[in-house]
Amino acid sequence: MIEGLPAYIPVVFVLTTLLTVGIFIFAISKAGFESVPGRVLIGFVSVWILIHAALGSTNFYRNFETLPPRVFAVGVMPFLLLTFIYLIFFRRGFLEVLPLGVLTLIHVIRIPVEFVLLWLAQNGLVPFDMTFEGRNFDILSGISAPIIYFLAFRRGEVNRTLLIVWNIAALALLANIVTIAVLAFPSSLQMVGFGQPNVGVTYFPFIWLPTVVVPIVFFSHAVSLWKLIAKRDL
Repeated sequence: MIEGLPAYIPVVFVLTTLLTVGIFIFAISKAGFESVPGRVLIGFVSVWILIHAALGSTNFYRNFETLPPRVFAVGVMPFLLLTFIYLIFFRRGFLEVLPLGVLTLIHVIRIPVEFVLLWLAQNGLVPFDMTFEGRNFDILSGISAPIIYFLAFRRGEVNRTLLIVWNIAALALLANIVTIAVLAFPSSLQMVGFGQPNVGVTYFPFIWLPTVVVPIVFFSHAVSLWKLIAKRDL
């Protein structure tokens, strides 16, 4: 925990993370808890969130001398690798039956995430470039998610074109903030946020943002785009 930080900030973020994981598990349940890929994914996320709660409570992620930063090498890359493994080996019978509607609505969680980033910036823990007052427009993905859901799934039909365009645009916004976050770390790669670097996400519970929330958001986009382009069950 970060001393002196208002209690409502970590509380809101913990609830947001748990909501993200809960929606993700709900989507998996729709594909069937009995499937091995589903059980493995739920088990991985459950263990992953505990591992990074423990690591985030130490100084492990605050060693900024290592390259690439440990947050990405240890906290992000394994989950991303798992995503690509699922896209390669578990498309049929699992990914194709994950509900596209749930994978669309899950992005609503990006709204509270952006407010948490703003509060962290106001407390000097991340640069304002990482907020919607700076160069981060990811909140638009969260705001538009229920609107896109309504427009894309009404009348019993799926508007594939709208969903493809929206997923690509939202994925671009995610890539934008991830890039800013990487360049704001106090390392030899730092290019922004020199007066107020990105250190807040190396503490518990905010370590769950790059290690749990962002990978689940990426997973949802990647699977949605595969389903839409491959024209799998929606």
